[in-house]
Amino acid sequence: MPEGAATVTDFAPTETDPPIILHVDCDCFYAACERLRRPHLANEPVVIGMGYDQADPHGAVATASYEAREYGIESAMPISDALERLPRRVDADAGDPAAPDPADAGYYLPVEMDHYQAVGGDVHALLEQYADPLEPVSIDEAYLDVTDATTWADVDAFAQTLKAEIKTTVGIPVSIGVAPTKSAAKVASDHDKPDGLVAVRPGDVQEFFAPLDIESVHGIGPVTAGKLRERGIDTAGELATADPETLVTAVGSKGRAIQQRARGHDPRPVTPPDDPKSISKETSLDPEGVTDSTVKTEVVRELAEQVTARASNNNALYQTVGIKVVQPPFDVNTRERSFSGPVQDAALAKTVALDLLGEFETVPVRKLGVRVSNLSVSEREQAPLTEWEPTDTATSSTVLSENIRQRLAEQGDPQATLDEF
Repeated sequence: MPEGAATVTDFAPTETDPPIILHVDCDCFYAACERLRRPHLANEPVVIGMGYDQADPHGAVATASYEAREYGIESAMPISDALERLPRRVDADAGDPAAPDPADAGYYLPVEMDHYQAVGGDVHALLEQYADPLEPVSIDEAYLDVTDATTWADVDAFAQTLKAEIKTTVGIPVSIGVAPTKSAAKVASDHDKPDGLVAVRPGDVQEFFAPLDIESVHGIGPVTAGKLRERGIDTAGELATADPETLVTAVGSKGRAIQQRARGHDPRPVTPPDDPKSISKETSLDPEGVTDSTVKTEVVRELAEQVTARASNNNALYQTVGIKVVQPPFDVNTRERSFSGPVQDAALAKTVALDLLGEFETVPVRKLGVRVSNLSVSEREQAPLTEWEPTDTATSSTVLSENIRQRLAEQGDPQATLDEF
């Protein structure tokens, strides 16, 4: 077995082996991208800030390296809070007792999305050489079905080779989870970060899940976890053996689905992206709500950049730009603006999204999203900008069903999503 690979149990393959699915996840992606062009940042605490400027350090944390996380830095945290935990190296001076100690200071950098998109594109291009089908999840992670490329007997070496090639060719570390299901592969990739490789063999998924906290199971977030814990269900193993009716009573119809995943069953295949009706991306902020307009503006600006970059990479034109604003506790507001013809214009889409955000400048916000929709993937020409006439299609919703409230509460790390607004 290659050095660094962790395997749950040995397995002798047969002709009826389940699929071999990999989940590849770039570790602290933004920070890793910055270290590519700033090698002196290796092993240093690095904070990437949305809206951050050295002369005016505001905005919010987009990514914190593992070294910075040791100081309590978390994604979506205001830069002002991060600075209280980890001063900037630029302000440090070992000879000045009034200045921060360089040994307890970190590097703060602004988001450079063009650079990150380029690095992410290099990773995805390499992954395409290893697997078909490939299902990109976001700029920094993807599922691969490698059933036709390797065997369960050789998959550890296969995954180790892939990890090494990404490190050598692209220059960033990744963690890989190997399993017969997507949900198990995702959990496996998170199990030994950073730079991890964990393989879960067929027949051993339930054993692998058993000791894990219930929030490790795909589809379980804080709300559902709280309801399960009230019934004494704290681990995936307890979830797997729980009375199904108890689960339905606790969390509704999704109880059966999450129990099946805890038992190692997940029939979802790795699915290549189809032509979507929309492309969206959203991210969670402070559950109590963020009121800082600078933070909200920079988050929407970055989300718009990522969504339009995804559209550009897929040669997609869009006719509608929208935002989602979730206020505490779970009040959802959506706003959108449609035009008379399709376009591919990142600057214009960003302007529209920020204009729509203006209505929510002073209200607390716990989640933000940006979407482009009414897509057309074709060679037809863009509508001239002078002919655009926005239509009044702004919508708002602040009354939610319990299922929607639960879904919003349980969305985790930000990822590019299709048709989820």
